[in-house]
Amino acid sequence: MAALIFIPAGSLKFMNGWLFMGLLFIPMFIMGIVLLLKNPELLEKRLNAKETESQQKTVVAVSGIMFLAGFVTAGLDYRFKWFVLPKWVIIVASVIFLLSYIMYAEVLRVNTYLSRTIEVQENQKVIDTGLYGIIRHPMYTATIFLFLSIPLVLGSLFSF
Repeated sequence: MAALIFIPAGSLKFMNGWLFMGLLFIPMFIMGIVLLLKNPELLEKRLNAKETESQQKTVVAVSGIMFLAGFVTAGLDYRFKWFVLPKWVIIVASVIFLLSYIMYAEVLRVNTYLSRTIEVQENQKVIDTGLYGIIRHPMYTATIFLFLSIPLVLGSLFSF
């Protein structure tokens, strides 16, 4: 990921790149440790699932290409100063990113049946408390906010 951001930027001085890396990897590391200690089965399920349907594989591949292009574009945007976002936009996007991560962590805490692929599990129950009592699919909601905030944290309107 660092290569996708900093090589196109042409510099390690791309502070928004470092900000994004910190906002992404520090909470991810903490959440990984917590899951490893409190719910290793869920961690394993989240890390090892592979898409089996060809349509889903295509969606994953296309979204991966979009992410790659977005990171490269953000780096190029920094290098060539195509459009400079105001600092307040980057700050707001960073807060949204962190709140989305917290929402994601809460979903993982409440729903131990989460899986990267849709599957019915033994003794599975419908969760309707916490965030699930407010939003039917809080994991998708958190993911949408995470994905929409990334280009803004990187300071790139073009990668948005």
